Amino acid sequence: MQSPSVSQFDYYETHADEYCRSTVFLDMSSVYERFLNELVPGAHILDAGCGSGRDSNAFLQRGYFVTAFDGSPQMAAFASIYTGQKCSVLRFQEIQFHQEFDGVWACASLLHVPKCEMEDVLGRFVTALKPGGIMYVFFIEGEGERISADGRLYNSYTAESLMDLLGEISAVREVACWKSDEIPSSPQRAPWLNFIFKKTTR
Repeated sequence: MQSPSVSQFDYYETHADEYCRSTVFLDMSSVYERFLNELVPGAHILDAGCGSGRDSNAFLQRGYFVTAFDGSPQMAAFASIYTGQKCSVLRFQEIQFHQEFDGVWACASLLHVPKCEMEDVLGRFVTALKPGGIMYVFFIEGEGERISADGRLYNSYTAESLMDLLGEISAVREVACWKSDEIPSSPQRAPWLNFIFKKTTR
């Protein structure tokens, strides 16, 4: 997972093993299908905030080329072992890729980014995509920001507020938007919002 503050980095550093083991076997196959249906076989996917490496591993097993990173060195180390390939240590605010990826996968990793930084972060991912590339994001449905008891910041979006945010970023369009029930092992009980958008070719 990614984090914009020292306290959140510290949380994932000290809870990395617990977090990874509680999430690594979650079944995300139905979401994979919707995302991968938009990509050609063997496409290059950026797993942004890869956590345990669960999703990277699933994509690799399906024959995709994956680049993965996480803001927590401990999480990146776990993911490297789990996937059998190097996972880099990087924050969202530091990425500087340019038209390198067919798809970006950000599954419940952007939810720690302060809203004041979200437009810049999403813009960086749009730049990282090739023309026609797609990005999947996964947020808690709602509005605003809050700090949890363990010190982590959480943001929330509705479909409308997420569309308003994407409207500030040029050359993207919505592909799909749907809701999911709560996730086992997650303390967040609100519905989750899934969103896929495409970088236009112009």
